[in-house]
Amino acid sequence: MSQIIGTAVSRTDGRAKVTGTATYGAEHPLPGLVHGYLITAQIAHGRILNIDTAAIERSPGVIAVFTHDNMPRVFTPANDWASAQIYETRLPLADDRVHYAGQIIGLVVADTFERARDAAHSAPVEYQTDSVLVEADNATYEDSPPWFGEDFQFQEGAFETGDFAAARAGAATAVEATYTTEAELNSPMEPHALVAHWQTNDAVTIYEPTQWVRLSQGTYAQLFGLPTERVRIVSPYVGGAFGAKAFPWPHGILCVAAARELQRPLKVVVSRRQMTANTGHRSQTAQTVRLATDETGQLIALEHTARTCTSPVEVFSEPCTAVTPVMYATPNLKLGQELAVLNVGTPTFMRAPGEAPGMFALESAMDELAWELGLDPVELRLRNETSAHQRRKRPFSAKNFAACLRTGAEQFGWGQRQMQPRSQQRDNLLVGWGMAAATFPGYRGSAEAKVRLLPDETAHVLTSANDMGTGSYTVIAMTAAETLGLPVESIQVEIGDSLMPDGGLAGGSQMTATLAPAVVNACQAVLEAANAETAQQAFASLQASGRASYEATGSAAPGEEGTQFAFQSWGAHFCEVMVDEEIARLRITRWVSVMDVGRVVNTKAATSQIRGGIIMGIGSALMEECHFDAASGHPVVYDLATYHCPAHADIPRIEVTFVGEPDLNFNPLGVRGAGEIGIMGVAPAVANAVYHATGKRIRNLPIIPDKLI
Repeated sequence: MSQIIGTAVSRTDGRAKVTGTATYGAEHPLPGLVHGYLITAQIAHGRILNIDTAAIERSPGVIAVFTHDNMPRVFTPANDWASAQIYETRLPLADDRVHYAGQIIGLVVADTFERARDAAHSAPVEYQTDSVLVEADNATYEDSPPWFGEDFQFQEGAFETGDFAAARAGAATAVEATYTTEAELNSPMEPHALVAHWQTNDAVTIYEPTQWVRLSQGTYAQLFGLPTERVRIVSPYVGGAFGAKAFPWPHGILCVAAARELQRPLKVVVSRRQMTANTGHRSQTAQTVRLATDETGQLIALEHTARTCTSPVEVFSEPCTAVTPVMYATPNLKLGQELAVLNVGTPTFMRAPGEAPGMFALESAMDELAWELGLDPVELRLRNETSAHQRRKRPFSAKNFAACLRTGAEQFGWGQRQMQPRSQQRDNLLVGWGMAAATFPGYRGSAEAKVRLLPDETAHVLTSANDMGTGSYTVIAMTAAETLGLPVESIQVEIGDSLMPDGGLAGGSQMTATLAPAVVNACQAVLEAANAETAQQAFASLQASGRASYEATGSAAPGEEGTQFAFQSWGAHFCEVMVDEEIARLRITRWVSVMDVGRVVNTKAATSQIRGGIIMGIGSALMEECHFDAASGHPVVYDLATYHCPAHADIPRIEVTFVGEPDLNFNPLGVRGAGEIGIMGVAPAVANAVYHATGKRIRNLPIIPDKLI
């Protein structure tokens, strides 16, 4: 068997993407296609008194207008995270109420996109307005309900071991601080868009980017009262998602409902401005961390409380405290989470939901504690690491956190760091070095794959799994190639179609860990079906027999390992910043990251995933923020010109190293995910470096220039 897993392989789908032959959700030119454009609310709270649909229908090219007065019937799905799930439990156009600015209040269908857009923008709407609340500081908070995280387990916000108050009272050293982050927008390259095509009144094909093909299929089936097999989801390529394309949003439900009513293929594309309200964001957070140690710097008490905000139409808690029990050992741990309702669009999953802002607070506080103790921040973390998940009471499997810290410190030259703020300069600029830890849970679900051997000596792998830009096509091809003993070029991968075996969810950094074992089992099954030990023997048998193919399906699922171990990936970031105080200019000039993600299938793709997470984390640290106008409730930023994300010039060369060994307790290949751990700890590493450079402790993200003046 050739050694393919663990090498660097270029994306097998790369040529299709750069030449434009990869087909995304809005790129299906069906005969008779018509175009829909959303009408969105201009107020943030109140009700609709009247929408002059007659005036809209007189606009050129308009075919139909849908509002709450004539919304086609849809059914309420189970919303059980197993058979069906939607992002907003309030169905689209359910009534005349407006809960947030930009909420969908209608849909115009016309013969061209431009005509639909023009009619929607000029739609006459009368409102009755109510008072608006979009400022988190003025909200009323209550204990957060249990959240349903990416591990698909409900978790309470409140948790306590020991006696935090007593331990803190007797501590030798203590720090306490509150850290805040602003709302961040999911901004994938591909906007949310779909084409709905009803072949008959009880059979529909939906071309829509989704992270979970089979759950989307089941959800639309329940929404429209259909057997699951009468709904087909097609999603071979997803142009980025970050958590916001896992389930149907109201625009998708509305599009499918309108297409059924019209019996015409219908395309709806959500504009960038509309996406700020209608396709999710990361909630703003306010977190307080209290740390206490004995004389040796050993943590004896840790408290982490968080406040986040949700929408009037859905409960979503940003689970900031979920990361805390896995990081540092303490006999007295106290967690708490509160939630408030604002007149804003529904928040949702965004790369490392909860964990990323939670890690900003925790790792910033750990840095403050290290300075208070006069202790190296790396040594403080080594001294306090935990061998077990303190909430689940299970030991970690294949943990190499200490190796991440030590290797990163050596590669970065951390030992040469001056131990006083403002002590390092270069070219008349202040230089700061900062570091922070990283971790993300190891998740794994159930999946199936079909492998087909053909007489032309190629193998085809079919599964409904998808690729949202993370490299699933290539990982599947590499796994099949190694198992079958074939070159990667001989593997053809077909994914993203609900007609194929269930490929599971692309979310929670679990696609590779979920799908790769299923592909291995399917490859072994097809060799068994061919009564062959190698693919070459199977091809020879196939050609001699005159058969069209050998094929077999394999599956894989978690076993009892989750009751014995806790699974996490680990890492450490080290960065250098340079600050020009005269003009408040901050630049990141050097970055080193070391990661333990179990077995690395494709070193090229995994390195890119870590770098992508780091770049996104730098955006969170330095520029990403979405504020809402207190009077109108509308986002102040509303497109990629006003919502700032990092560009190439903002990012230094990022050195990534992997350490550790395959986590064979987790799955047979020993692989864990690499999609989200890269963003973990990035923002605090930057903030900690800024403190070292300037002596200013910035506890409020993003670190924009006015905070440095």
